[in-house]
Amino acid sequence: MIKIGVDTGGTFTDFIFRKDGRWNVLKVLSTPDNPSKAVLEGLKKIGGEKRDITHGSTVATNAVLERKGAKTAFITNEGFEDIIYIGRQERKELYNLFYRRPPHLIPPELRFGLKCRVNAKGEIIQDLNEKDVNSLAKKLKKNKVRSVAVSFLFSFLNPEHEKMLKENLIREGFYVSVSHEIVPEFREYERSITTVINSYVMPKMDSYLRDIQKNISKDDRFRVIQSNGGVISPETASKEPIRTVLSGPAGGVVGAYVTGKKIGKEKLITFDMGGTSTDVSLINKQIPFSTESKISDFPIKIPVIDIHTVGAGGGSIAYLDEGGSLNVGPESAGADPGPVCYGKGEKLTVTDANLYLGRLIPEYFLGGNMELDIDRLHFYFDYYSKQWKIEPVKLAEGIVHIANIKMEKAIRVISVEKGYDPREFSLFTFGGAGGLHASFLAESLDIPEVIIPRNPGIFSAFGMLMADVVKDYSLTVMMQGKKQELPHLKKIFEILEKKAFEELVAEGIRKEDIKLYRYMDLRYSGQSFEVVIPFSDNFIEDFHKEHHRIYGYKADRQVEIVNIRVRAVGKTDKPEIEKIEEGNKEPAEDSLIIYREVIFNGRKTKTPVYNREKLKAGNTIRGPAVVIEYSSTVVVPPSSKAYVDNYGNLIIKSERK
Repeated sequence: MIKIGVDTGGTFTDFIFRKDGRWNVLKVLSTPDNPSKAVLEGLKKIGGEKRDITHGSTVATNAVLERKGAKTAFITNEGFEDIIYIGRQERKELYNLFYRRPPHLIPPELRFGLKCRVNAKGEIIQDLNEKDVNSLAKKLKKNKVRSVAVSFLFSFLNPEHEKMLKENLIREGFYVSVSHEIVPEFREYERSITTVINSYVMPKMDSYLRDIQKNISKDDRFRVIQSNGGVISPETASKEPIRTVLSGPAGGVVGAYVTGKKIGKEKLITFDMGGTSTDVSLINKQIPFSTESKISDFPIKIPVIDIHTVGAGGGSIAYLDEGGSLNVGPESAGADPGPVCYGKGEKLTVTDANLYLGRLIPEYFLGGNMELDIDRLHFYFDYYSKQWKIEPVKLAEGIVHIANIKMEKAIRVISVEKGYDPREFSLFTFGGAGGLHASFLAESLDIPEVIIPRNPGIFSAFGMLMADVVKDYSLTVMMQGKKQELPHLKKIFEILEKKAFEELVAEGIRKEDIKLYRYMDLRYSGQSFEVVIPFSDNFIEDFHKEHHRIYGYKADRQVEIVNIRVRAVGKTDKPEIEKIEEGNKEPAEDSLIIYREVIFNGRKTKTPVYNREKLKAGNTIRGPAVVIEYSSTVVVPPSSKAYVDNYGNLIIKSERK
């Protein structure tokens, strides 16, 4: 069976596959108008039969960001129709007197209230009227609604009304999401808006996945990566596409975690720099997850890998801001028109700056399969240099430096601001542009070493092949944190675990390959937000310790149990991470391709260029150097050295003291 990982990015769609006992890589330009085109084009080039395909999709993400989802209606209790608009009454720009909120995904005329009610104990105090349901269906059809989000008060305690309405609306031909299936937790705004986004992207995701399935063989196994780092069937992804909304960077974090364990590095800061953005995450012996993510300013109340994103990538555009200072991003040139050197773009990008500085080797870009226009690059650098009155070399170095500052800030957000010291971690770098910047970031943050895996430009696709089937379940319980509650708590956990076990078996996982993990959301009485900790008999003491680690204190107050969570993990067959051939300390002669003039600190320096595929375990390279491969380029700065470990990872350390 051919194993294939597919990662759709803003600029390229990446493929990694194991065929005839060998790993191979492929990059295809993304097709933003219809992402399935690039996916199917790559799968066609790979060919083969009985393929095991794992796919990371940005369809749901882009539908929300670009406001291109289906026409969706929101149904709730009468009098609560505007809850999704009122939200938490937060003002994004507090000091902007002219600020206006952007239009909501669901306009006022598509928000409907029904006369029904469940109280805070889960008791029905007003039944749902069938006539009201029939009348609602007619209004929805009249408004040409395609998808419906349903969120009634306290449905997580008693979902009877949501179930009844869902059954009726599906019969009428609508796509339907109900909140008790998506987020069975309290906080009606977050629960409702998460359900709304699920409905909003559901028709588009369903159509996209059907299109791919229709064009691949029935013998192929096809799975989709989620935001929590696990994979699910396309059927589940079609019903609950919200679980894929922040899935783009998830594969890389999973791959970093698995690779790190293999080489004995369990404290990692992952750094994924692609064409459009940079994603960073912190692994402290386990993959971090959060239940407080956002997309386009909307809260997403589902467990996702805790990743911080900034708009600084290889395609990020340089410009002069209102004050006349040089700035970079978040606007990106994307795949079309792309950077200036791709032949169509007219605005300088980070990629153009790296090429101008000699850090990208044009004749080896994408293995020599993509031609870069050097004459065009120099024309636009001269043009903007005159326009902005900055010398060309200073302009190029300035663009790279500003991009580095933005990425450094992102790393501080996930480390220093959360009580972690970056000096205790390794910087695990991937993404097409990551190797060009990682060593400079590590030096700024005093991170002792940089780890760059093989094929870093398609590492997210590789990480998807390492993902297990993961499903998350939660329930609001609102109990006092007392040890007397343990027997009752364990019974509730068992109910969730039974559901989790059955659903994983339905996903095709063998019973002996299923593991269940218990978590709790705890807080002190009077607090508004919770801390997630693993469940144990000593959960109260564990909570005090974790609260102290995050916030610097613990309180002598009653602890409350807000939600309980179960994470179900189904082990999948994974490809082995293989060792590479051993060599001497000095790289073989055939690994040195050429010498090039590369600019560091404003000076041209004669720099060796190595072919990474020719490097062997134990080889050491002293900076400055450039290491090229099909999917990425790595820069080893002056005063640094790199060595190749047994698994082909490039480890870079600064020699400055």
